[in-house]
Amino acid sequence: MSRSGYTDDCDGEGADLAMWRGVIASATRGKRGQRFFRDLVAALDAMPVKRLVANDFATPEGEVCALGCLARQKGAAMPAVERDEFDDIDIDYDALGATFNIAHQLAQEVMYMNDEYGSWRGAETPEQRWARMRAWAAKQIRITPDELKEDSE
Repeated sequence: MSRSGYTDDCDGEGADLAMWRGVIASATRGKRGQRFFRDLVAALDAMPVKRLVANDFATPEGEVCALGCLARQKGAAMPAVERDEFDDIDIDYDALGATFNIAHQLAQEVMYMNDEYGSWRGAETPEQRWARMRAWAAKQIRITPDELKEDSE
């Protein structure tokens, strides 16, 4: 199983997957999700070195994934990641969601996008991962009517 908790067999019927995708869509469109994505883009833009790692929140060398980048900028502690002797990962997804004030499903989706989404194209450099994640996060942001108003000055 991956860090995101997603599996290849999509346990259950198609309706379960459709419901999961609905939760992701709702969490993304909501006020908390929109604030999260705006903060994530700002955190990614503020990185001095535009690189993201996969499969970990942070490395001993100080490199981070997308969620690790945002946590570092906010001064938030990341939930513990437990690995067993088979290198299976155990993450408290509820605590992870609470760290960013988002639905845990959205946090899992961000981990999937960071770790696995780009891998179908072959090897991805940390710089390519940063560019892909920055573009994806920015695409999730919905422009508000106030942002469309022209300056009256």
